[in-house]
Amino acid sequence: MLLYTHPACLAHDPGKGHPESPARLRAVLDALDGPGFARLVRHEAPRATREQLARVHGTELIDAIHAATPSVGHAQLDADTAMSPDSLEAALRAAGAVCSAVDALIDGEDTRAFCAVRPPGHHATRDTAMGFCLFNNVAAGAAQALTRGLERVAIVDFDVHHGNGTQDIFWNEPRVLYASTHQSPLYPGTGARAETGTGNIVNAPLPPGAGSAEFRAAFAANIAPALRDFRPQLVMISAGFDAHRLDPLASLEFEAEDFAWVTHELVDIAREHAGGCVVSSLEGGYSLIALRESTAAHVAALME
Repeated sequence: MLLYTHPACLAHDPGKGHPESPARLRAVLDALDGPGFARLVRHEAPRATREQLARVHGTELIDAIHAATPSVGHAQLDADTAMSPDSLEAALRAAGAVCSAVDALIDGEDTRAFCAVRPPGHHATRDTAMGFCLFNNVAAGAAQALTRGLERVAIVDFDVHHGNGTQDIFWNEPRVLYASTHQSPLYPGTGARAETGTGNIVNAPLPPGAGSAEFRAAFAANIAPALRDFRPQLVMISAGFDAHRLDPLASLEFEAEDFAWVTHELVDIAREHAGGCVVSSLEGGYSLIALRESTAAHVAALME
């Protein structure tokens, strides 16, 4: 199994006290340093090219993020989203990691990859950076897969927040299935069941306080059947771990074992239709304890 990351992703600094801190990625990398992960083949993430970004983002957004990069201090893009001098490099490496992982799997280098990167991406729409996200990493990877000739790419998002950006980008793209479980109501306020795109969007919102039983039932009833009907040639995961009961930014009650369970389910579906190919990319998760445990459970399940 492949692991993509880059030191630049640790240098992105949204500011003191910001929940999307470099400590998050340090916790993830520490979790993957144990003996159980010695078989991971580690790759340095390349920068995403302008062409790769322009498949999923308007040129005005790409130019605006480049222009907003401060030489010192911070540039505030919205109330939640800030850039430091190293943020652009981190964002390019994050999107580049997912694109490179997709290429590696299509080229037969391996069947699984995890991208330990930040900033996260799934809130970034075609035209707007928001929700801690600059570029949409998983969307760039899915577009890369389409460019490489795949005709059916599935993105499954179990972050506690709905991936409004990914939904926005692929709303009218029947070659991409976007399926999400998330807390509702919660930021960003999207993700209702009625939001279905061209029939390629599947939302399974969960009420505050929902835990393992509700999550597994929603996945089994809504997400898994849609995936099997779609017959993806590649399964991609927006792997947010903020639905964990310890997370300070939300109110779901998942355990680390739930992330292992859903990963096993997704690997099984990938084996049925995609030659086992799964690319996962880190999204949210703001309790360092939960993030460490959940990432380890997720990646261990991917490796099996």
